[in-house]
Amino acid sequence: MAIAYPHLFQPLDLGFTQLPNRILMGSMHTGLEEHKAGLGDLAEFYAERARAGVGLIVTGGFSPNLRGRLHPMSAEFSKPKHAKAHRVVTEAVHQHGGKIALQILHAGRYAMHPFAQSASPMKAPIARFAPHEMTPKQIEKTIAAFANSAELAQLAGYDGVELMGSEGYLINQFLCKRTNMRYDDWGGSYQKRMRFALAVVRQVRRAVGPEFIIIFRLSMLDLVEQGSTLDDVIELAQALEQEGVTLLNTGIGWHEARVPTIATQVPRGAFSWVTEKIKPHVSIPVIACNRINTPEEGERILASGQADMISMARPFLADPQFVEKAQRGEASLINTCIGCNQACLDNVFKGRRASCLVNPRACYERSMPIIPALEPKSIAVVGAGPAGLACATTLAERGHRVDLFEKQDRIGGQFRLAMQIPGKGEFRETIRYFANRIDQTGVKLRLGEAADLAQLQDYDEVIMATGVQPRAVELKVTDDTVPIYDYQTFIRERPEVGERVAIVGAGGVGVDVATLLTEPNEQTLDDWLHEWGIDRNYTNPGGLYPYPNIHSEKTVWLLQRRKGRVGKGPGKTTGWIHQRALQKRGVHLLGGVSYYDIDADGFSIQRDEHLEHLPIQSVIVCAGQESVRPFEAQWQQLGDKLHVIGGADHAGELDAARAIKQGVELGLAL
Repeated sequence: MAIAYPHLFQPLDLGFTQLPNRILMGSMHTGLEEHKAGLGDLAEFYAERARAGVGLIVTGGFSPNLRGRLHPMSAEFSKPKHAKAHRVVTEAVHQHGGKIALQILHAGRYAMHPFAQSASPMKAPIARFAPHEMTPKQIEKTIAAFANSAELAQLAGYDGVELMGSEGYLINQFLCKRTNMRYDDWGGSYQKRMRFALAVVRQVRRAVGPEFIIIFRLSMLDLVEQGSTLDDVIELAQALEQEGVTLLNTGIGWHEARVPTIATQVPRGAFSWVTEKIKPHVSIPVIACNRINTPEEGERILASGQADMISMARPFLADPQFVEKAQRGEASLINTCIGCNQACLDNVFKGRRASCLVNPRACYERSMPIIPALEPKSIAVVGAGPAGLACATTLAERGHRVDLFEKQDRIGGQFRLAMQIPGKGEFRETIRYFANRIDQTGVKLRLGEAADLAQLQDYDEVIMATGVQPRAVELKVTDDTVPIYDYQTFIRERPEVGERVAIVGAGGVGVDVATLLTEPNEQTLDDWLHEWGIDRNYTNPGGLYPYPNIHSEKTVWLLQRRKGRVGKGPGKTTGWIHQRALQKRGVHLLGGVSYYDIDADGFSIQRDEHLEHLPIQSVIVCAGQESVRPFEAQWQQLGDKLHVIGGADHAGELDAARAIKQGVELGLAL
């Protein structure tokens, strides 16, 4: 039988050990690292992925000393007690034949505390505190701290370490002129700026011996001004190989870079060309990363020779069985990461435990086990949007008899609208996943049926997941020749709206509609790179060149009543991407707007106590949502067996993470 992805599942010989495939589970912080009972939960989290056959796992970042912590309470790995505590993690992975490496990360000037240190005392634009400039003695002690952590990791049973030399953390800060203004032996020429990284690797290799994996996360494309050049990166890569690095992992962009690198708006495999430029200059394996979320994309990168291995992090939040399913040739059953960041990075940046929008069990494996139902019930789920799909398939997986009613002729609900937005095509993958889950779990899908009260009386339990509808807004219209559309009608039917459009409401839906209106037709990867100022030829430091504003052919006004910033959308870690993209396309972002009237000449508004007249040709209303609750007046007849989830429970800003989580939690509870 032919292997579905022969390059992906080719073993990788590292000399002293062998990896079973070319898939690295990349580092991601989960919040379990600092949690009181977190290491036990972390062990189960990694064990589930190791059980499914991941080639090599890399943990979230652990600091080698106190000053290197990202936050005051961030995890540290510097004492024998830390090594002892981590045995539960390494043993859980090894029990399933997996390999795991500890990432050692010193935050440098990104540290969110007053003890931050860096090569030079320059405050990061995303940090609260300016760092202290490290003395030569402190530099030597920090190098020794990296080696100490690596030695303790070996004692804890880890198979290797990853040294975090990218994303703008301390090692990266020593490498670049942007953050290293020193004139001693640790700064000045690039050869001197490299000394810190090379000294760390040298002492780590000396501490752990020759038969221990050392991964170096190399910033191959800084995406900031005064970043490394391609020649710099190649020179460092070759020097790292000479110092004993086993694998070179790719880092793309500093955290302060104003270029998206991992969000859903980024095309799949958008940065594999960077690894391709480095690979010919070294003989050790090179790992590609960023927005690789399907086995097909990983196979393409490996088959084309762009890398020796591929790294995926969040795809293993979305589906812990990713590797197992791909190896069986069942990629259609993979719950694909959609790159939304809403439940993973957004949570971590708020100090919460990471999870996953499409898989709420991620990082909650021990507290959300899937247990077969003791007494299978007959259950009706009304509505096949994200909440209903998650609930119905979870219930059926546990052994319940589930009928899923959907009045439309297809499943998906709001996701079917979302997938039509440029940069959100990944939502199509979630619908595909649930369609296959329906077949796999035995849910009886009843399309084109709006369940009525009489039907629902016969079920043991009833779940109402009927979603949302656009909220109406009062607009004074004195001339009905100007068409006004709600967002659902516009996205679904794509009527001709003219060249001048006003969008009423600047929440997530309004931002999506503005994106849809202004997106260039048939944008290629090169077009996307150009729009974000990324130099694919890598002729400029940091891989950047000044980019032009890509003005849209349409003139669009995005309006909100509330004063303040407009166009960010709901995502904490992705909002700036939406806003910057709309600004570059020339969208007018107006806050503090009062709406007056719409006539044949346009739309009259008031802003900052001044009347303005927008010469619009059409209006699209994105003013929020209302819950859809059919025959709500009779719900009390269903009694305690009625459960309401998703948008039917609470409309608010569209929140798929909450809706799917509600569906899964209810599916596990009944």
